[in-house]
Amino acid sequence: MEVRFQNSPEAVAGMHTDELREHFLCKALMQDDKIRLIYSHYDRVIIGGIKPVTAAVALPNHPELKADYFLQRREAGIINVGGTGEIITEDNTFTLNKLDCLYLGKETKTVTFKSYDQSNPALFYFLSAPAHHKYASLKMTKEEAAPVSLGEQTTSNKRTIYKYIHNNGIPSCQLVMGLTILEEGSVWNSVPPHTHTRRMEAYFYFDIPASQRVFHCMGEPQQTRHVVVENHEAIISPPWSVHFGCGTSSYGFIWGMAGENKEFTDMDGVPVADLL
Repeated sequence: MEVRFQNSPEAVAGMHTDELREHFLCKALMQDDKIRLIYSHYDRVIIGGIKPVTAAVALPNHPELKADYFLQRREAGIINVGGTGEIITEDNTFTLNKLDCLYLGKETKTVTFKSYDQSNPALFYFLSAPAHHKYASLKMTKEEAAPVSLGEQTTSNKRTIYKYIHNNGIPSCQLVMGLTILEEGSVWNSVPPHTHTRRMEAYFYFDIPASQRVFHCMGEPQQTRHVVVENHEAIISPPWSVHFGCGTSSYGFIWGMAGENKEFTDMDGVPVADLL
């Protein structure tokens, strides 16, 4: 498990492209028959990808956690962006189709990931945060996520938002998680931009065509920087940073947050005209 520490706004303002990518871009998350994990010191969130193809993949423990097992003091949210797969715990087996979500509560001792079809493997995006209370593990399908349509075609940001883990959805200690699908012809996400210093955020981009990219914008509103992102890569967003982007085609992204509260609407808006 890779460990990344925090960076101040002043340090980020002076970073060149390679440094931005080293600190904030999470690459190669989906590797055949492997689990890749990145531990961020922003609210101690762990970002990961699991791609079981020819074999089941188990969630390992890590010395960095100083725990008897991975979820002893943690919760996790998992969204499948690939073919149908299974997540097996000591108590249940959950089948996840594409865009289904599973919440795993604190004290889940064993977690194993499998695909139904190795020619179309499951692709599990994984997000974990510290937890103080044991909530029940619960699955939610895309259809159950109460989709909301936002944006306009005239501003190239017509999109549908699916909320899974939040105050009015799957209960959790601090995780908030869902996804956004942009319609064909729309390319901008999370506009108007915003920050929320009370919680960090991570974006995982998916369904980006191989020849296309997303330009993810980050940094303080008057010190913006960009990171070029390809399919199945994630971006760590500090609490003080804006997080929005523009693609060279339509795409989807999973958003996940942890920190002071679980209010989906907790945003400090930044007018587009104020960005620099």
